[in-house]
Amino acid sequence: MWIKAMRSVLCSSGLGWYTVNSAYGDTITMPCRLDVPQSLMFGKWKYEKPDGSPVFIAFRSSTKKSVQYDDVPEYKDRLSLSENYTLSISNAKISDEKRFVCMLVTEDNVFEAPTVVKVFKQPSTPEIVNKAPFLETEQLKKLGECISKDSYPDGNITWYRNGKVLQPVEGVVVIIFKKEMDPVTQLYTMTSSLEYKTTKADIQMPFACSVIYYGPTGQKTLQSEQAVFDIYYPTEQVTMQVLPPKTAIKEGDNITLKCLGNGNPPPEEFMFYLPGQPEGIRSSNTYTLTDVRRNATGDYKCSLIDKKSMIASTAITVHYLDLSLSPSGEVTKQIGDTLPVSCTTSASRNATVVWMKDNIRLRSSPSFSSLHYQDAGNYVCETALQEVEGLKKRESLTLIVEGKPQIKMTKKTDPSGLSKTIICHVEGFPKPAIQWTITGSGSVINQAKESPYVNGRYYSKIIISPEENVTLTCTAENQLERTVNSLNVSAISIPEHDEADERSDENREKVNDQAKLIVGIVVGLLLAALVAGVVYWLYMKKSKTASKHVNKDLGNMEENKKLEENNHKTEA
Repeated sequence: MWIKAMRSVLCSSGLGWYTVNSAYGDTITMPCRLDVPQSLMFGKWKYEKPDGSPVFIAFRSSTKKSVQYDDVPEYKDRLSLSENYTLSISNAKISDEKRFVCMLVTEDNVFEAPTVVKVFKQPSTPEIVNKAPFLETEQLKKLGECISKDSYPDGNITWYRNGKVLQPVEGVVVIIFKKEMDPVTQLYTMTSSLEYKTTKADIQMPFACSVIYYGPTGQKTLQSEQAVFDIYYPTEQVTMQVLPPKTAIKEGDNITLKCLGNGNPPPEEFMFYLPGQPEGIRSSNTYTLTDVRRNATGDYKCSLIDKKSMIASTAITVHYLDLSLSPSGEVTKQIGDTLPVSCTTSASRNATVVWMKDNIRLRSSPSFSSLHYQDAGNYVCETALQEVEGLKKRESLTLIVEGKPQIKMTKKTDPSGLSKTIICHVEGFPKPAIQWTITGSGSVINQAKESPYVNGRYYSKIIISPEENVTLTCTAENQLERTVNSLNVSAISIPEHDEADERSDENREKVNDQAKLIVGIVVGLLLAALVAGVVYWLYMKKSKTASKHVNKDLGNMEENKKLEENNHKTEA
């Protein structure tokens, strides 16, 4: 009877389906959705099993205001029924997804309001796992798996390349999707594997995946982190480098040849081919040549081990510089000797040559047709290749000009007439030692003053006031010879002719230049006189015959006159 009455109420109430959406783990709140009648006896909540049979879970009396919960294990300590008969279920689970019914009972009727509960579980953020360590071009290979766990209901996974959705393409993009439900939690785990045929265009391209799921408020998406894969591709080109990079290579340098392939991973071994060696040398990507010589100039090549047709080459020029100085070292010559000097170079490019004497640059290379003392010194011939850093050569010649002592003595009377200065000028190398003595007595004079020794010359002078005539002797001696010269000096009371002092080298050169000019003028005048004499001789030849007899008579008369004069002198 009660069941029939209840069915009639349901049919007459006209309440439709009501759905409550709840997130997993939250509290499910279900209002009764019925107006409480004044004659209410009690209210009850139940849920329906899949076969339609009811399971009562909560009871509340309108008079006693007491609440009773049925002994249902899955809802133990999870239920709460309010005074307005709103039912709350804490810690929502997937198993709570049922059809619940609120029942209000009076003495003569039963009212019901059904509520459908939907539970949603947000999945974990998708993650790309089991990633391939690398991908190879033109090969279909598993890139990885995108996994998202603990979802309810299940979701769907999408793959992206550089932000664009990847669609399945046979032989290029293969996507396999699967889902699994945990029998205890009833939560789903979604897995999508991606096989991908990569190209070089995929280098540094980001891949990602997302999961699309449903929540209490509708459809949502979670995105994975991006993943970049190492793309392997074969070498298509080989290049060669010379290390360290230099503008020019010179003899003695160490150079390293480096061969590179543009593949990934780059090749680790190569064949190196050296000039004049048909057989290649197997090595790592570098090959070092130490202390290279000029014969190392040529074309160097390298290739792949398995593809010798893929080859690279570079031309290397080893610059060199040779210098030969003749003579070199220490050379000793006599004054007046001839000394030819040559400095020759041989180089890979035009070389500059610079001459230095005693650290002073010369305008031209030295040439010695007649050696002088001032020619002695340290000569350096230096050459360099300006385009090649550090390529310089130099040779030195230490020239020693020797000569026996040469002496010239001069004297000069002081204008006051009270003293005389005697000077002994000496030339020679090594530097001669000078000694003054008075001839006859042999006394040595130690009060002489000496000038600086320059270009093999110097002088020693003494000042004396002789009361009688004396002879002074100057002795100059070096390792080659001993030379002696003497000079007579009259007493200071006797006037005598003074000799000029020895001129300096500079003055001597000026005098020589003036002498050359005078000689040139004299020679010109002599040539002019010679021409005039020839003209005069031709003129006089015509009149010579006519005057011949006259001259003869004049000559006889002159002779007779002289004879008479001689006779008179004899008589007297």
